[in-house]
Formats: sequence, C-alpha cells, structure tokens
Amino acid sequence: MRDFTIIGLTGPTGSGKSTVSEFFKEIGYVIINADEIARRALMPGSSCLKQVCGVFGEDILNADGTLDRQKLAGRAFSSKESTEMLNDITHPWIFLQVLKICRENIDSGKNRFVFDAPLLFESNSDIMCDCVVSVTAPVGLRLERLKKRDGLSEEQLKKRMSAQHDDEFYIGKSDFVIDGSLPLDEIKVKVEEINDRFL
Repeated sequence: MRDFTIIGLTGPTGSGKSTVSEFFKEIGYVIINADEIARRALMPGSSCLKQVCGVFGEDILNADGTLDRQKLAGRAFSSKESTEMLNDITHPWIFLQVLKICRENIDSGKNRFVFDAPLLFESNSDIMCDCVVSVTAPVGLRLERLKKRDGLSEEQLKKRMSAQHDDEFYIGKSDFVIDGSLPLDEIKVKVEEINDRFL
C-alpha cells in the first residue's frame, strides 16, 4: 500500500475546478495543477517544446524563443485530432512530474494531494488516482466565466469547448460529481463531504 493519496479533479473548462481546488487546499491537500506543469513543459529550449513545434509549426514561437500560447491554442484546439496531438506530446512528461511532486512533498510530511487536470481521463492519469471528482456546470455559465478569464472571443471559446466532452462523459467516469454552479458555501460542504467519505 502506498503512503499517499491522490484525488483526481477534472471537468470541462469553466466549470469551477479552481474553486473546488481551493477548498481542498483549505482542508490540507497539496494541489498539483496540470496546466502549470504543462506550462513548464513548454519553456524555451525544452525537448517538449521542440516536439510541439515539429507538429504545430515553428511560428508558434515568439522572436525570443518563448511560446505564443494564443497561437498554439488556436491550432491545438481547432479540432479533437489537433488537441490529441498536443496531448500525446505533453501528457507523459506531466505524468512523471506529478509523481515527482508527490514524492518531494511526502518527504516533508505531506501525503494528501489533488491533481487538478482538465484532461485527467484523456491522459489516462486517472489510473494513478485513488478517486476522481468531476466538476460540471451549464454551458452558458461556463462561457461567461471563460470570457472574463481568458479574454477570448465567443467564437474562439465555443471552438475550444466543442473539442471537449459533455458532462455525461465526466459523470460516468467519476466517483464524485460537484455542480460548479452551486453557491460557494454549498460547494465547500460538498468538498468536506468527499473528504470525510473518502478518508
């Protein structure tokens, strides 16, 4: 039996995963954010970034060698096939980094983790989780949140959202589901209930 616990946290973009993640953090979980790890994977000069350029074009780089994230997003999220190509490059690297972060924290006495990963199932990272929590929310609410957060046009956002699965996909694969449209105090209670039931 391993000496740590990982809860996988996932759901469609704009559903409220960050809010749920914060509540888990408040009750003692170390949050591992897949998007943050993915950003490090695409730092200038990395082997991961070179592979991405090979697939999506050298012009996704700025003059200083950094990644033009909006340009990559425009190409990588234009279709499910393109999204899968990006994932096939970045996911193995992310998987290893998660385990490394867990081990580093365990050495300092922390052994409860939440892996916040929008593509938890697509990357097969759910196999390293002890349970999975999905956050869902109505499409209209998600769209409004993303407009405020990302500053992209409605057309760009709809294209990104269409490349993702519907709520049923997440619900059918999860141990717990949280409605991200609930009031914050109710979401907090749901997180505490999951913690109590799971641990």
